Amino acid sequence: MVILEIAFYIFIAVVGIQVFFYGIIFNSLTRHKVIKPKQKNISVSVIICAKNEAENLKKNLPLIMTQDYSDFEVILINDDSTDDTLKVLEEFQEKHNNIKIVNVKSVEKFWGNKKYALTLGIKAATHNFLLFTDADCKPLSTYWIKEMTSHFSNDKTIVLGYGAHKKIKGSFINKLIRYETFLTAIQYLSYAALGQPYMAVGRNLAYRKEQFFETNGFMQHMHIKSGDDDLFINQVAKASNTTICITKESFTESIPKQSLKDWTIQKRRHITTANHYKLKHQFFLATFYCSQLLFWILAITLLIVMFNWKIVVGLIILRFLVQFINLFLASKKLNEKDLPLLSPLLELFLIVFQFFIFIKNMISKPKYWK
Repeated sequence: MVILEIAFYIFIAVVGIQVFFYGIIFNSLTRHKVIKPKQKNISVSVIICAKNEAENLKKNLPLIMTQDYSDFEVILINDDSTDDTLKVLEEFQEKHNNIKIVNVKSVEKFWGNKKYALTLGIKAATHNFLLFTDADCKPLSTYWIKEMTSHFSNDKTIVLGYGAHKKIKGSFINKLIRYETFLTAIQYLSYAALGQPYMAVGRNLAYRKEQFFETNGFMQHMHIKSGDDDLFINQVAKASNTTICITKESFTESIPKQSLKDWTIQKRRHITTANHYKLKHQFFLATFYCSQLLFWILAITLLIVMFNWKIVVGLIILRFLVQFINLFLASKKLNEKDLPLLSPLLELFLIVFQFFIFIKNMISKPKYWK
C-alpha cells in the first residue's frame, strides 16, 4: 500500500512535469508569430552533400535550380559515392552555370565522416550566407531560399527551419516516423523561440560562413560520425544569434525510411549525438523523456490496481488534453494536421522504440552515416 501511495504521488509530479512541457515550453512555438521579414537580396550558397543519391538528385535538384531567387549558387558535394551520383551532378552542371561540384575522395582519417565532406563544401562556397539541405530533400515551394534567408539580420546569423517527411498513405511506420520528426521539431523550435536553441536538422538549416570558421567548424566533434547539424548548432547557437523560420513556404520534405529496420539504423546514428549536448540541454531532454516513460508506466499500473482511480483518470485526461491542444496548434503551423489525433498511440510506440534504441546503442556502436 505504501508503495502504491508513493507511486501515486510520483504520478502526480510526473503529470505536472508533462503539463509544464506541453503547456508552457512547447507552447512557445504555438505562440510564436509567423512573420515575413523584408526580403533581402543577399547572395546565397545552397549546400547539398550526397552519398549514393543519384536517383534522389534527379528528382530534387530541378526544384532547387528553379527557386525564385536572383542570386544563388549550388554547392554539390559528392561524398565518395559508388553509384552514378557524380555523373548526375556533372549533367546538371552542364545545364546550369551556378553549380559548383566538390568531389570528395575517401581519406582514411575521416573515412565515413560527412563533416569532412561538408567542410570542403563550405570552403568552396563563394558566398557568406549558407543554406543547407539533403540530397533526398525537396523544397515545398519555389520561395524556400527567399523565406529562409529573409530571417538573417545583423544579429541573427543562424536560421532554423522545418524539414518534414513525406506522407505515405496506409503506413503506420510512416506515421510513427513523421510523429517523431514533428515532436522533435516542436522541441527544438520551441526552445529556440524561448532563447535556448540546442539543435537543428540539416534538411533545412542556414547560417553564415563566417560563423562556421569563427568557431572552428566541426573540429570540436569531428571524431563523432554524426551531428553535423545538431552538434554544431548546440556548440554555437544562442538567443542573440539564432532565429526560426516556420512559414509553410520555407519547409522542405524528405523521403522517410519505409521499414522499421532501416529507420532503426538511422536513429541509432542520430541518437548518439545527444550525449554530447550541453548539460542543461541533456537535462531538459532527459527529463521530458523520463516523464513520458513514467507517465505511461504509472498510469497503467495505478489503473490496473484501481488505486485512487478517479483522480488518476482525471490526471490522465488533463495531461492528454493539454498535450492534444498544443500538438494540434503546432500541427497547424507545421502542416502535420493528421498526427495529433493519433498522438497517444504514436507516443507509446515511440517511447518503446526509443528505449530499445538506447539499450541497443549501449550494447554496440552504430555505423557511419552511409
